[in-house]
Amino acid sequence: MRKSLPVIAALAAVLLLAGCTAASTVDQDKKNGCAGTVSGSQSDSVKVTGKFQAKPTVKITSPLKATKVERTVTITGKGKESVEGSTVDIGLAAYNGTTGKVITNNGFDGETTQPVSVDETQIIPGIVRAIECLPVGSRSVTTLPVKTAFGSADPTQLGLKTTDSIVFVADVVKILPSRAKGTQQPPVAGMPTVKLAKDGKPTVTMPKTAPPAKTTIAVLQKGSGEVVKANDTVSMQYQGSIWSTGKVFDQSWGKSAISQATSGFIPGFSKALVGQTVGSQVLVSIAPADGYGTKGNSGAGIKGTDTIVFVIDILQTAR
Repeated sequence: MRKSLPVIAALAAVLLLAGCTAASTVDQDKKNGCAGTVSGSQSDSVKVTGKFQAKPTVKITSPLKATKVERTVTITGKGKESVEGSTVDIGLAAYNGTTGKVITNNGFDGETTQPVSVDETQIIPGIVRAIECLPVGSRSVTTLPVKTAFGSADPTQLGLKTTDSIVFVADVVKILPSRAKGTQQPPVAGMPTVKLAKDGKPTVTMPKTAPPAKTTIAVLQKGSGEVVKANDTVSMQYQGSIWSTGKVFDQSWGKSAISQATSGFIPGFSKALVGQTVGSQVLVSIAPADGYGTKGNSGAGIKGTDTIVFVIDILQTAR
């Protein structure tokens, strides 16, 4: 589902696309949502210099042969902690531990950082281990076997063998808000009503009228942040439901926020994003022509004649 993203371009196909289906092979007990990864001789052996958010200089004594997951925190921040399910902006450098070869080194020295979810259904286990349960402002060095890092995802397109080790150097730059917090806007006649739980999760009630013939967008909360432009990568919470039944067919609530390019969605969803401001909550009624077309989406229970409704919380945009 996901498109290639600017910061981890070399890794995107494996780390992001495959992350949605990658099964974790990290066999560690979790406490408070954390794997409890500790430092060891392998992670301590990797020498990293440079300030937080500056491109790191990394020295690896190759071949590094990791047999388990180890994480050394070289800089400890003082910000909010990256708990399970949170969305985090990171800088990331990755290296083949066997050869010392750089795989990627991006999101540093003013480059655009990469939003990722602390969620193994969204990204490979190795990156989750590198960033989970660290305060903003931290830098970590994580060493582990490639097979453990990638789970069921295929690392060979990055020139890695399953017998190799991998090294991640990650900066935890920012934790995104979990919901929109804009200024409340007047309701739009004929559109569904939205009630929010304490955590921001929406409950949508459809009116007893026919849906709009064309895709219709209503801003429920107006944010004061940056304007979303075409092809931006937007981090968001969302919930999708069917107008005719009110049934929720997809949502990020209860999982984690997603980050994806505006071009990676059905047309009506993209229209609802572009031109809006970060911090906004948007309600969109998507006509079939701007949704899944005459074929619908049988897997989601959507017929070709169905109008679908999304509530979208825009948390961040990047380009």
